[in-house]
Amino acid sequence: MCRPTDSIYSENQVPSAMTSTDPARPDAAPAEAPAAPAPANELDTIRAELDAARAQAAENLDRFLRAKAETENVRRRAETDVASAHKFAIERFALEMLAVKDSLERAKTVDLQAAGAVLEKMFEGIDLTIKLMDSVFQKFALAEVNPAKGDKFDPEKHQAMSVQESAEVPPQHVLVTLQRGYLLNGRLLRPALVLVAKAPAA
Repeated sequence: MCRPTDSIYSENQVPSAMTSTDPARPDAAPAEAPAAPAPANELDTIRAELDAARAQAAENLDRFLRAKAETENVRRRAETDVASAHKFAIERFALEMLAVKDSLERAKTVDLQAAGAVLEKMFEGIDLTIKLMDSVFQKFALAEVNPAKGDKFDPEKHQAMSVQESAEVPPQHVLVTLQRGYLLNGRLLRPALVLVAKAPAA
């Protein structure tokens, strides 16, 4: 029979289950790892990088649009230059031909009554030549500027060689055309040489 003061286990033989915490036990609290502190300025850094990327994208877009517009302008100028070159490629030739036509027209001013039959046939040939040249000029858009007496003086198409008093023709109007002018595709190739009327002296 055991005495009350006696114990089944001695003081130094207390079971470990009674003195320690078993991790496998359901009621044991798990150990928590300390959370890593997040940088305070991380969000600000991301926002700054995003703003910088947006600004760079906007700048690149602006450069692209400018380059595209400049390319379009260059293309249009090139097309205009090519079209102009096609239109006015015969300009020098046309100027030389005008001198030939002027000579033929002056030859027509000879008095046929004083000339014989040979000269009359020659004049017929001159007329045919002039008509042929007029047809060629028309084909290449070479138009004549031949102001009549009394037409208003046009400094864009006429060149005043002199000013004369006239009671018949109003001032600043054509009195006489000395030499015809010409337009090539609507652009002045040579102005008409004219005499311009002015009011008679009182």
